[in-house]
Amino acid sequence: MGPLGQYADRIHGYFAFPKLEGDISNRMKFRGKEKLVWSLNNYLGLANHPEVRKADTDACAQYGLALPMGARMMSGQSDLHEQLERELATFVGKESAYLLNYGYQGMVSIIDALVDRKDVIVYDSESHACIVDGVRLHLGKRFVFPHNNIENLKKQLERATRVTQETGGGILVITEGVFGMSGDLGKLDEIVALKKQYNFRLFVDDAHGFGTMGPTGAGVGEHLGVNDGIDVYFGTFAKSMASIGAFVASTKEVIYFLMYNMRSQIFAKSLPMPLVVGALKRLDLVRKHPEYREKLWTITNALQNGLRERGFNLGNTESPVTPVFLSGQTSEGTNLAYDLRENYNIFCSVVGYPVVPKGVIIIRIIPTAVHTLEDVEYTLNAFTKIKENLDAGKYSTGEIVDISK
Repeated sequence: MGPLGQYADRIHGYFAFPKLEGDISNRMKFRGKEKLVWSLNNYLGLANHPEVRKADTDACAQYGLALPMGARMMSGQSDLHEQLERELATFVGKESAYLLNYGYQGMVSIIDALVDRKDVIVYDSESHACIVDGVRLHLGKRFVFPHNNIENLKKQLERATRVTQETGGGILVITEGVFGMSGDLGKLDEIVALKKQYNFRLFVDDAHGFGTMGPTGAGVGEHLGVNDGIDVYFGTFAKSMASIGAFVASTKEVIYFLMYNMRSQIFAKSLPMPLVVGALKRLDLVRKHPEYREKLWTITNALQNGLRERGFNLGNTESPVTPVFLSGQTSEGTNLAYDLRENYNIFCSVVGYPVVPKGVIIIRIIPTAVHTLEDVEYTLNAFTKIKENLDAGKYSTGEIVDISK
């Protein structure tokens, strides 16, 4: 059953595959009871925005979900697909962009297309699973560097350079803008600076940075002032855009190459028109309403500052992703999460072994623009209490019990 599946009979339907019901917002229903929800990547609050809902509804009525039929290369091209690609490229400061049906499959396929057996991939050890799976397809050499360890990255680049001097290939460095579990940023500025010493292209997965980071929301490259140093940029619609789909942006030459070589798009039906129209509306709102991003950061700063003031360890997060690191065993994490949901009516993701090392519990909180400062204050008080319970050993039993009364 695998490292998580072995617990399926105990966690299915509650900790795994839970059902949140109602309109996507800061408060939703779980098992018939309203919960304060901190686990959705609806960063800018667009999921239930009235203009977004109307655009989605109108597009479905006008086009249906079938149009355009077929893959982009064969019969699935449209003016609106091309318009969205142009607007996305402009937004993130690149020459050209290409739409992807899904972020995960897109990332795997981009890596597969960009490199061959003569090339070397160098990637961050905490890269998302989609990057790892893409790297697994690579028939050539691949070297990993410890998370954000620039000195070790230099060593891997030296190894990669020796290999490519023999093969005649190139080097692709892959990292993330925002690391989704820890919330810290990839050291893009320091990596870009290494181009003065080493010959490589930089590919950045900015799923959590797109829409949230930088003065205009164009991502971590903009935030750190090194956008031009990113050779291939990846963003998803599943976070700030609150939809389905993704895109890759680069030079016209690279994008044209990907259009003719990305297997996940060549052999897949085109992104349905309502999703394209909906993405155009969402992108328009991201550009025209910086106050959504400002509200997100107001909530983020209040939450993170409040947790730190109360002695919580948030690691090195510099993004809205807010991991709370606690010490405890898996059973304690289970009881803690149950207490939060049933007795404090707070729904957030709790991660334990085998996802993280033994003895570590991570409560992962995702603030959004639809949360309120009252939500933050309530959560801070609840977290103070559960930490007291954890430190006092009240979660150490193997059974899930009501210990809040």
